[in-house]
Amino acid sequence: MSYDKDLSIVISLYNEEESLPELIEWIEKVMTKEGYKYEVIMVNDGSTDASWKIVKELAAKNPAIRGICFRRNYGKSAALYHGFAAAEGRVVVTMDADLQDSPEEIPEMYRMVTEEGWDIVSGWKKQRYDNKLTKNLPSKLYNATARWVTGIKLHDMNCGLKAYKNEVVKDIEVYGEMHRYIPYLAKNAGYSRITEKPVQHQKRKYGVSKFGLERFVNGLLDLISLWFLSKFGKKPMHFFGFTGILMFLVGGIMAVWIIAEKLIQQGRGLTYRPVTEQPLFYLALVAVILGVLLFLAGFICEMISRNSSERNRYNIKEEF
Repeated sequence: MSYDKDLSIVISLYNEEESLPELIEWIEKVMTKEGYKYEVIMVNDGSTDASWKIVKELAAKNPAIRGICFRRNYGKSAALYHGFAAAEGRVVVTMDADLQDSPEEIPEMYRMVTEEGWDIVSGWKKQRYDNKLTKNLPSKLYNATARWVTGIKLHDMNCGLKAYKNEVVKDIEVYGEMHRYIPYLAKNAGYSRITEKPVQHQKRKYGVSKFGLERFVNGLLDLISLWFLSKFGKKPMHFFGFTGILMFLVGGIMAVWIIAEKLIQQGRGLTYRPVTEQPLFYLALVAVILGVLLFLAGFICEMISRNSSERNRYNIKEEF
C-alpha cells in the first residue's frame, strides 16, 4: 500500500497553550532536517484555555498541521481514536503536548518501523524526572502488572511516545481508557512484533501533571477488564460455565456430606445436630444457587456473543 505522507504525528492536548508553539517549532525542525513528508494532527480534548486558538494560528502558518476540536473533554482515548482515523502517513507517531516527549526520537523510531519491520515501537523513559513517590513508583508497579497480565515485555507501556505501522492503528479500536494498552490491543489484533526504544524524558516545562491516584487505579481496573474480554469475550461460557459448575459441585458435595453425616448419626442413635442449624449447610446452598446463576449467565453471554456484529470480524493480513 502506498502513502502520500511518510509520517502522521498525532498529538492529544488538554490545556497546553504554553507548550504548543515550542513543540511545533521543534517538530518542524526535525521534519525539515530529515526531509519527511508529514502531517501533525492536533486533537484538542476540550481545553478550557487558549490551546485551540493557538492550534489554528499555527495551522495558518504551516499547512502540515491539521486540527480536531472536541466540544468537551472526552479523554485521551477518544482523541487518539479520531487522530488515528484521520492519519494518512505510512508511520503514525503519538506523543504528548507537554514537551516531555522529544521529537528528536522520531527518525529512529520511523526507521525501526519501516526498515526493521516492527509493528509498534514504544518509547521507554529509563530516566524519569517526575516525582518518585507519586508517579515513578506507581508507574513501575503498573508496568510490572501490565507485563505479567499481557505477556508483552515493555518497561513503559503507558509511554505517550510510540510509533506504529499505519495498518495497526486502522485495525484497532481505542475506547474508554484503553489508550494505555494499545500494544495489548494490537497484539490481540494479530500485530505481535512489538519492541521498545529508550527515549529521553524531558522535565515538564509548563503546567502540571494530570497523573493521579485515580488514573492509576482506573488503569489497573481497565487492564483487568481488557484481559478478561480478550480471553473470554468470544467464549464467555468457558469462564462462567466452568466457575458455575465448580461452585455447584462444591456446594452440592458439602450439602450431601452434611445430610449424610446427620443420617448416619441418627441411625446409630447418637446425638446429632439438625441440618438447618448448621451454618455450613446454608453456605452450601448459596454455593449451589450461585453455581446455577453463573451457568445461566454463561448461556446469556453466549447468546449475546452469537448475536454480536463483531462475532465474525477477523483481521486478514493477505489474500489472493
